[in-house]
Amino acid sequence: ASVLQYTAGIAYGEKTTYGAIAQALGRPKAARAVGGSLHINRTPIVVPCHRVVGASGSLTGFAGGLDMKKALLLLESNPE
Repeated sequence: ASVLQYTAGIAYGEKTTYGAIAQALGRPKAARAVGGSLHINRTPIVVPCHRVVGASGSLTGFAGGLDMKKALLLLESNPE
């Protein structure tokens, strides 16, 4: 699977990290490469890269801006 395919499978309301994706794809040292792949994501609605966060849970690198990433994650974490 590719980074984009893996990321497309992250469920609504769930989060993961760049490192976890790299690990799942058998490339445990490739977290930065995962970030690079997601940086060029042209279909953020289909491939929800806003659900990928830094290892510490920090919000990092989102083409729509970190405020938008935060808003999307907040929206998905609200059960109403």
